[in-house]
Amino acid sequence: MRLVKILIPAFLAAVLLAPSSYASDADTCLGCHGEKNGQAPFFSIQDFKASVHAGNDCGTCHAGKDEYPHKKGTPRNVCAACHSAESAAYLASDHGKAFSRGEAEAAKCVDCHGGPHAIKSVKAANSTVAHEKVEATCAHCHGDVAKMAKFGLSVKAPADTYEHTIHGQAAKAGNTKAATCTDCHGKHDINLPTNPKSKIFPASVPALCGKCHAKERAEYDRSIHGKSAKAGRREAPICTDCHGEHTIRAAKDPASSVYRGAVTRTCLACHDSVRIVSKFGMPADRASTFMDSYHGLAGKMGDLTVANCASCHGWHEILPSSDKRSSVSRANVSATCGKCHPRAKIALAGGKIHDGDDQITKMIFWAYVAIILLTVFGCIFHNFIDLVRKARDGKDRPPLKKEDKVSLTLVERVQHWSLMSSFIVLAYSGFALRFPNSWFASFLAGMAGETARRMTHRAAAAVFVVLAVVHVLYLLITRKGRERLTALLPVPRDVADPVKLVFYNLGLSRQRPLLERFSYIEKFEYWALIWGSLVMVVTGAILVFHNFALASFPYWLVQVARIVHFMEAILACLAIIVWHFYWVLLDPDVYPMNSAWINGKGHPHKDEH
Repeated sequence: MRLVKILIPAFLAAVLLAPSSYASDADTCLGCHGEKNGQAPFFSIQDFKASVHAGNDCGTCHAGKDEYPHKKGTPRNVCAACHSAESAAYLASDHGKAFSRGEAEAAKCVDCHGGPHAIKSVKAANSTVAHEKVEATCAHCHGDVAKMAKFGLSVKAPADTYEHTIHGQAAKAGNTKAATCTDCHGKHDINLPTNPKSKIFPASVPALCGKCHAKERAEYDRSIHGKSAKAGRREAPICTDCHGEHTIRAAKDPASSVYRGAVTRTCLACHDSVRIVSKFGMPADRASTFMDSYHGLAGKMGDLTVANCASCHGWHEILPSSDKRSSVSRANVSATCGKCHPRAKIALAGGKIHDGDDQITKMIFWAYVAIILLTVFGCIFHNFIDLVRKARDGKDRPPLKKEDKVSLTLVERVQHWSLMSSFIVLAYSGFALRFPNSWFASFLAGMAGETARRMTHRAAAAVFVVLAVVHVLYLLITRKGRERLTALLPVPRDVADPVKLVFYNLGLSRQRPLLERFSYIEKFEYWALIWGSLVMVVTGAILVFHNFALASFPYWLVQVARIVHFMEAILACLAIIVWHFYWVLLDPDVYPMNSAWINGKGHPHKDEH
């Protein structure tokens, strides 16, 4: 008894003299933290009861706070006590590493999951990490472009760019299955794409996208791209190389990199790369031959109906032409082209799509180059020495032509006006296709693109054909026409006269030949026009009625027609410039212009009167 009397006062003294302590239950903590205007930080019991941690007491997270006054600081890994796996993933992530380095901007648990006393379940609609809220949570940091600039992220404004993607638009529309930040980047294990452990590491991207796009992923895996990527070749395109990362849009969206008007540029990013083409032994001319084809040129003019790379090769299941399953294999190419050209299902099987492959087209092209060079430089030489000799002879130069009182009749002048107008329009609209990015093509491109150009070209061609028929009838039916035709028929002196004139102009002969009114000068131009017109009409018809041509003739013939049509146009324009313009504009005998095409009288040399 005496011992009890001694111990009790001692115990009470110890309690009274020792620092205050209490149980860490919520009621005790609320004694200080439950008052909004108190000195201690306010704690909302209502928010806590609605949180995912409502079943825990304060001491679960605030260990060591059961003494008063409290020790300063909270353990840095407090969440790890219960969430060890998530904490480990976080600490290994870019966010966790930045946090460990002490960077103030590093995202911590509460930055994503919300205030420490109001953390909601990820399944709760009002959770900051709920599927529909994740983008806004990430944007809290990543939407601040200036704040993120110091970290050198590959996407400078990820939050803004995501909102414009097909995923972002779908999420904004309330689609709960739309991919959001964590679907691609991960949740706690977020890493840069250069980290092999990252979900967006290039080798992992096809599998990542395949979680939602299983069909496309299966097709991609079977493709030459998928097999190359699986073999570890980084140059092999993965989903993001074609579709973009934070720029993914629907294929029908004009802003998409796989839109009909943009997919060719996307493919050329690799297939027009000298480094990639040479490294993997791919044909070096695939890009250039396609871009030089009608499909490629019309595409540049904005025509969205012409075939692009994907139209023939497919989208995800792209296979080499040597694979029998390929859409461009010899067995399938006719059916592939037949989607747009339904009557071209047999002849195409014997042709080559990229005209650069065909030796025939190469031979035709270089043959025309030789013809053009010889013709143009021959004309330049002939006219240059004529100009020099006339300049040296001055006003005392002898006449070159016999006098013709009426150079052109009204009917002939009307034909000339029609020919000149249709020729100019044909040349302009034709070269606008061949050079769609040039300054002179911008007018037609601004009107309605390839549709306007094509209709303009064909309308001018129709005028040209009608004029050709009228001219033939004029030559055969009218007296004047038959006279002109007779005068323009080649005769033996047409071979000797140019030699004599060249010799005279070079000073090798003293006598200048007196040429007929329609000499080799006019005959050369006239019969070149007739031949060129025939070639242009035939090749143009093949190109206009291409479905019939593809069904009736070998494919290489259509390609030859396209090359001949273009090269003949170049030859015709150059002939007009270096030959016709000289004799009707620059020739000192008619300078500044032979006005016969206007008044029918011409402007003969003074000595011819």
